[in-house]
Amino acid sequence: MRGHEAAAFIADKAYDSDAVVAAAKKQGAEAVIPSKKNRKIPRVYDKHLYKERKKVEWFINLIKQYRRVATRYEKTARNFLGFVHVASTMILLR
Repeated sequence: MRGHEAAAFIADKAYDSDAVVAAAKKQGAEAVIPSKKNRKIPRVYDKHLYKERKKVEWFINLIKQYRRVATRYEKTARNFLGFVHVASTMILLR
């Protein structure tokens, strides 16, 4: 999280630790992380904002269906980003 500014830090239950939540608050971000089942006092989080995370994960899974993006054939970051843009455009044009 260091070096990035955000209004919210959205993560899954695996990141539910006091250290991660404290680091997010230290940077001025809201920690949107559901509590693990073993937490004695469950934390409150924005459930609507957490559902938005699913859209990002679905889109990444759609992009990975394009072989050239999934296997990272391109050697340079510039070319790889270009193919990510092409794959994103193809998905949006469906």
